[in-house]
Amino acid sequence: MTTKLDTVVLLDFGAQYGQLIARRIREANVFCEVLPHDASVEEIKKHNPKALVLSGGPASVYSENAPTCDPEVFNLDIPVFGICYGLQIMTYLLGGDVRKSERREYGKTMMTVHDNSDLFKDLGKELQVWMSHGDFVVKPPEGFTILASTENSPVAAMANKERKLYGVQFHPEVMHTPKGNEVINNFLREVALLTPEWTMDSFIESSIMAIKQQVKEGRAIAGLSGGVDSSVAVALVHKAIGDRLQAIFVDHGLLRQGEVEEVRDTFLKLGVNLRVVDAKERFLKRLEGVTDPEAKRKLIGEEFIRVFEEEAIKVSEQSKEPVKFLVQGTVYPDVIESGTGSASVIKSHHNVGGLPEDMEFELVEPLRYLFKDEVRKVGEELGLPVSIIKRQPFPGPGLAIRILGDVTEDRLNILRQADAIITEEMKTTGLYDELWQSFAVLSTMKSVGVMGDERTYAYTLIFRAVTSEDGMTADWAKIPYETLEAISSKIINQVDGVNRVVYDITSKPPGTIEWE
Repeated sequence: MTTKLDTVVLLDFGAQYGQLIARRIREANVFCEVLPHDASVEEIKKHNPKALVLSGGPASVYSENAPTCDPEVFNLDIPVFGICYGLQIMTYLLGGDVRKSERREYGKTMMTVHDNSDLFKDLGKELQVWMSHGDFVVKPPEGFTILASTENSPVAAMANKERKLYGVQFHPEVMHTPKGNEVINNFLREVALLTPEWTMDSFIESSIMAIKQQVKEGRAIAGLSGGVDSSVAVALVHKAIGDRLQAIFVDHGLLRQGEVEEVRDTFLKLGVNLRVVDAKERFLKRLEGVTDPEAKRKLIGEEFIRVFEEEAIKVSEQSKEPVKFLVQGTVYPDVIESGTGSASVIKSHHNVGGLPEDMEFELVEPLRYLFKDEVRKVGEELGLPVSIIKRQPFPGPGLAIRILGDVTEDRLNILRQADAIITEEMKTTGLYDELWQSFAVLSTMKSVGVMGDERTYAYTLIFRAVTSEDGMTADWAKIPYETLEAISSKIINQVDGVNRVVYDITSKPPGTIEWE
């Protein structure tokens, strides 16, 4: 992202909470970007960072193929903050002593602070922190002083103040470290001396300028799904280029119940040029016999582009002006999960990894560097209705990736009905706004049941509900038993083809939120 704002680069060593660190930095109104741990010094310099953060990670610095970084990152003459593994790799590369602990330190721990001058300014002499490590720093590198310690970690925090190199063994980014945000803020303000200018107002202002600069001439089309991301992207680009944007809502037959009518009504009221395309038959035909999740995603992404290309020709013919740009609601978690540098690909998002190489449009992705909660804030600033802003995330490939195995019209109808029941129940009980996502997944598994004294052999439906802050990590929601019972009863009694409902109690990680 091209920005004049002070920027922090986070090197990700595979931490469970890596993206949470970036969010905490942004919550402090400082822009942060995530790069893989082995990003070259030249690549890091391209982002013009004013500070560097090294994330945690599950490895040991001494293990074979342990993730590392270029030692030259410590010679960039900018402040560096190592967290957990980040502290250990800093110690290891700079000549300190890291060893395996005889007693693994995990969970809430009391830490004694020895220096309250900068990193722990105004935080007192005793802090509750969250530890999660098997190795520990025995001796800091030359030039470092110990800032804090615990019973099992003699070096719970250290610093070379002259070089502005800091590290902590605990995790300040998690809520289990009650004053963790203050620690991060102290690094940003007291150590790195960064200016807190990253706000959604500033983002909107700079984005509108960037969109106008990119889309100087010609028209743009936008793939509108009705979800938060695409809706905010359309509203933002519309604010920048007005009627030169044509929003296209593709009814691919993989949408939820009543979705087409809701989206049409919302955006026509907002004054956005909207074209609804009925493409149900062509998508279902392409999906015949396709069961692999990645194949589904990429096939749907490719077909979307083909529809857009056809509609772009129509828009060009009608307006007498060429369509050169495609607007997408790509957000930062999409980019990270689809793989950045050496980072692992969790799954290809159709708007990141599923686009055909011969695509004729230049992409406009105004939300590419935002987390989901930031997208919602932008939507609020742009005046989008609450029904859009607070809508739970819905995948671009739609219900196709919530149907395990073959995607058919019959199976889609089963899933639509079940999903509508879940949504209605969540809203009735007031749980909808508290959850990150709540939805149904139709499995390939069938089981024997008894209904009306007769044997049935029907599908098992999975109910999935999670809580999360940004979708990068998630916990399964503790739905009250009576609500689970009501959902199960309604689905089994009202949806033909389902005789069993199960509840998914898997968190992310190790699972993902969606099943495919």
